[in-house]
Amino acid sequence: MPGGYPIFPFEPRRSRYPLGMNNLIGVCSWSLQPSGPEELAERVRSLGLSTVQLALDPVRRGEWPVERTLPVLQEAGIGVHSGMMGTLGEDYSTLETIRVTGGVVSDEHWDENLHATEENARLAADLGLDLVSLHAGFLPEKPGPDRQKLVERLRLVADRFADLGVRTALETGQERAPTLLGFLEELDRPTVGVNFDPANMILYDKGDPIEALDALAGHVLQIHIKDACRTKTSGTWGEEVVSGTGQVDWNAFFSLLRRHDLSVDLMIEREAGSDRIGDIAAAKRMIELHKIGSHSVGGTS
Repeated sequence: MPGGYPIFPFEPRRSRYPLGMNNLIGVCSWSLQPSGPEELAERVRSLGLSTVQLALDPVRRGEWPVERTLPVLQEAGIGVHSGMMGTLGEDYSTLETIRVTGGVVSDEHWDENLHATEENARLAADLGLDLVSLHAGFLPEKPGPDRQKLVERLRLVADRFADLGVRTALETGQERAPTLLGFLEELDRPTVGVNFDPANMILYDKGDPIEALDALAGHVLQIHIKDACRTKTSGTWGEEVVSGTGQVDWNAFFSLLRRHDLSVDLMIEREAGSDRIGDIAAAKRMIELHKIGSHSVGGTS
């Protein structure tokens, strides 16, 4: 048992119901840009949703009162099904700046990010969560000191969460699927899986999201519903767009979801645009048109 961490299954949930019926549709809290739990609850309910992935850092830093956050959401009938952790020092100005600052890559902020990991793990456990997603940072394709550094750091991150019964899901997009698969094998932590974001594969120009989902399906713990258009200029960002209007082939995506019987939560994410509520509502309608998902809260959170 490497590192003394507990062993528990990380496999995606398999549905006992007709395919697609057990995928809960939720929304990422940060996409709604709420000032606090009350505003989050109001905006989630206005969308006809009852499930969220909660950004943990505002609660951890005391910007949201921890003693109010869960009760307010519960009173509104909203379940928190997973958390999201950011890392200090990330700079998304360009692809090059995020390459050297993203995730746990930065040496300058590593000690602070490990401390934040420990606090977020305790917070997630206190909130009753068993899954937290994060960006690992750009994963080097070839063996070497930089790759080994990330392996060692992410093992520490995974172990801090696993010690408290929380799984971790690495966001897709900053590397191609084969690189991530190889990294997961080298990481050798059964509590680590993937938060699959098809738009990120396009935004970072890291391959076809349908092929990537097919390759990574056995590791997917949660999905972000987001869309994008690929850049026409190498080395620059693609453009995030309203789900259903970009280059993600959603027919193929949801067909693959059914074929792999992936009964994981579908969290709508929108990080651009001037009408977040309207764009998230459009994404919800798109999912429903594919006869995927439900809005009922499953389990207690």
